[in-house]
Amino acid sequence: MKKVMKEIASTGLYLLIVLLITWFIITFVGVRTVVDGDSMLPTLNDKDNLIVDKLTYRFKDPQRFDIIVFPFQYQEDTYYIKRIIGLPGETVQIDENGKIYINGEVLSESYGREIIKPEYIGVAWEPVVLGEDEYFVMGDNRNNSSDSRSPIVGNIHRDDIIGRAWVRIWPFSNFGVLKHQ
Repeated sequence: MKKVMKEIASTGLYLLIVLLITWFIITFVGVRTVVDGDSMLPTLNDKDNLIVDKLTYRFKDPQRFDIIVFPFQYQEDTYYIKRIIGLPGETVQIDENGKIYINGEVLSESYGREIIKPEYIGVAWEPVVLGEDEYFVMGDNRNNSSDSRSPIVGNIHRDDIIGRAWVRIWPFSNFGVLKHQ
């Protein structure tokens, strides 16, 4: 009987440790998420499964072109995944030809799927000055993305960033760490 009780206690302790480690990882290290929609095409596809790295931004600031996850402020349990274009303190503007400017200089990047049409320039038609803790984000599918160009999304505050998209885990044909071009 003593041996059975010892085995039950040992198994219970083991399960408790596993649960604590799982809670720690999900809370502080990483979490799985699923892409819903086409706003990040061609980089991410609808239904891609990703691991979001929640740890890195505890030690360093987000960088331009990082793909981040943040909550949508008007719908509970809804999260957006977008690419950082503008960093704190910068001024972002998009001209009538769809060119993105950072502090008056054309942004050199190749993530956008197509040229931004005038009807999708949104609030960036005028210069958008970012605060000390604000980021300007856009989807790679520039003409099919609800992002910082829209007043309902706006600039993203540093504290609202959950983490960065790190690894695509499904489908396996696209498996791998997400890299900058």
